[in-house]
Amino acid sequence: MQNNSKTAYKQQLLNDFNSRINYDKGRFYIPIANKLVEFADLQKGQKILDVATGTGIVALNAAEKVGSEGKVIGIDISTGMLSNARKKLAETSLQNVEFVEADAEVFNLEVNSFDAILCSLAVCYLTDIPAALRKWYKFLKTDGFVAFNVWSENAFPPSVLFREVANRYGVKVPNPNEPMGTIERCNQLLDKIGFKNISIETEQFGWYFKLDANIAENIWQMNANNVFGYQVFQLSADKLAEYKAEYIKEMQTLPTTEKGVWCDAPIFFIRAVK
Repeated sequence: MQNNSKTAYKQQLLNDFNSRINYDKGRFYIPIANKLVEFADLQKGQKILDVATGTGIVALNAAEKVGSEGKVIGIDISTGMLSNARKKLAETSLQNVEFVEADAEVFNLEVNSFDAILCSLAVCYLTDIPAALRKWYKFLKTDGFVAFNVWSENAFPPSVLFREVANRYGVKVPNPNEPMGTIERCNQLLDKIGFKNISIETEQFGWYFKLDANIAENIWQMNANNVFGYQVFQLSADKLAEYKAEYIKEMQTLPTTEKGVWCDAPIFFIRAVK
């Protein structure tokens, strides 16, 4: 990604997440974060780095697991998200958590200093995933581990359709789940970096939804305001309106049952040791 494109991307990322005042009320953010901490199997006294900590769901849970002898540092680029995290921390008695505002991709820490590095639902937002994983590898102590999650390549059919229709209008919307969207790709990348004892579990977080006009509009807004969707705003106003109408019309053709449209959302939970 070129510097100008990266700057625009990071700004859109900030705009998106700084505006998510109800993040913790999302359908799967808390369950997936809690599942990740359980999957990581943290121990008392460990030093943990939580990358893209957001509202601190993983960090606060991890802090309970490692106890007063342990330490958790949560970093995030979003002032809005961290403000929420710090408010939640203030409502606890935890003394072993520190939240730091920083871009995870340029943030540097002492090498060989963490027992574990966690990251929930954020690997896809990194502009250079292999470089980030190599950096995490350096930060880990020998026999330390990473634990993170990534969506399957074709998760979220409405978003898949969003990208397909955009492509017809000459707009390339990246698939955030493509780089690590299969178990094979996850294994290959981690193995290449030097990780060992790689374990991957798959879980389904999909749901049914009834597609009416309001929900269609909400899905459109969610995709268009995401860093993996805002590219459509390069279209002229007329073309954007045409694209939006076509997208919403084609959403009506998604397979449906008595329960509604199935939004398939398989996710991989990955743990790998240095």
